[in-house]
Amino acid sequence: MQRWILAPVLVLAGFLVITTNGVAAERRVALVIGNSAYRSVPVLANPGRDAAAVAEMLRRAGFDSVELRQDLGTVELKRATREFMQTAREADIALVYFAGHGIEVSGINYLIPTDARLKSDFDVEDEGLSLERVVRAIEPARRLRLVILDACRNNPFNAAMQRMVSVRAVANGLAKVEPAVSDTLVAFAARAGSVAEDGAGEHSPFTTALLKHLPVPGLDVRVAFGRVRDEVLRLTGGKQEPFVYGSLGGAITALVPDDKTLDPGGAERAQRETRRDYEFAERVGTREAWSSFLAAHPTGFYADLARAQVAKLTGSTGTAAVPPPPPPLPERKPLPQTRPIPHDPATAAVAPGPAAQPPGAGRAGACQRDAETLARLRARRVPDEILRFQRELVCDELRPQVARLIESMEPPDGPARPKLVPDPVPPQPFREPDPASPALARATPSASSCEQEAQTLATLRNTRDKRAIDRFARDLTCQDLRPQVMRLRESVDDE
Repeated sequence: MQRWILAPVLVLAGFLVITTNGVAAERRVALVIGNSAYRSVPVLANPGRDAAAVAEMLRRAGFDSVELRQDLGTVELKRATREFMQTAREADIALVYFAGHGIEVSGINYLIPTDARLKSDFDVEDEGLSLERVVRAIEPARRLRLVILDACRNNPFNAAMQRMVSVRAVANGLAKVEPAVSDTLVAFAARAGSVAEDGAGEHSPFTTALLKHLPVPGLDVRVAFGRVRDEVLRLTGGKQEPFVYGSLGGAITALVPDDKTLDPGGAERAQRETRRDYEFAERVGTREAWSSFLAAHPTGFYADLARAQVAKLTGSTGTAAVPPPPPPLPERKPLPQTRPIPHDPATAAVAPGPAAQPPGAGRAGACQRDAETLARLRARRVPDEILRFQRELVCDELRPQVARLIESMEPPDGPARPKLVPDPVPPQPFREPDPASPALARATPSASSCEQEAQTLATLRNTRDKRAIDRFARDLTCQDLRPQVMRLRESVDDE
């Protein structure tokens, strides 16, 4: 019976994981082919290196499957394409990259294997692999189908090829294509009818630009190919213009997702944290506080506002130079005792006094140092350092903010948060209260009342209902719980 009950629960849990992490689970696969060692025409220098570099780039970009194949003959080229079709069935993004010779015959594009002889235009159908077949192989992919061809070179097969069919035209370069399936792109190293350069460097100009722009995280693939086009035009002096055929929808389609794509709520959370740090630096109001903020948040809207605050503090109308970011937080040593201790007449005569220091100067400096440390800890959020900072904190005005920082680092139903230990205070002489005092009767709740309100507070920590917390704080009778209630209200306001 328990097995039957558990099965639907496990299925539901798996469904939730899949739906909440659907973007992160996106599967990307690629087939990369480089044909250099042609047998009947001169060997090409770059395709082998180009294909190896593209395969490594895709692996580093996080592709789930990258198949690198070099110098494929007719049978091997067609078999690799057929097998990749099975891989594409389970993928969201499927990519095929081919570097080598390509040829157009009567408007049909073919990829040329290394063992092809192509004595006549009639042979190309048997010895070559049509581009249409490559596109069909990646058709099962669910989200994006992409073919990249660095195969528009000046083809040496054309000169020696015998024309068997008079109506057939054989030309250099490749013919333009119109993919029949939506969300399919075919990228040529050079526009239809033109010839691409193999290049004198380690890679062809087209592949050089691909390696630079395709793996940019979060960059839409259409924008990436636009940048590839601009760079190839620059590298070739305007002689070669890459071209992309096909169309995509209005959503951003990136080959390499970024953190914001994987976590849709991450940008909003980061914005809230940046705003909170900015408000804290604004309350401190010193140049050091703004420098700490800019070290943690060097770019963006709030960074520009922070630089304006620095300029205002320095009295400059322009953008003031911001000092370099502070060094990493060092191992914090215990600070000397600065809090008041009970007066001892026996040591009053020999203890040195702070006569040479203005009243409050030492505490103000300590508060400023603690404020700068807190700003760095907000950016780094290392639990051990935050707890050590809480224990060694000198500036009591910052203690509620440290408590909220600790509370914000744990979920409401997580482990118990560290309890803030109040600083020791000098013992006060005991005064017997007046039993007849009505104020004492009102201020002293029963033990059972405090226990009930403590249970209510524990429940509110889990629900975090702001209205219920406000109502509980208004009706609270156990004054021992009031500091905890106030910290809970502040932490909920910060969310």
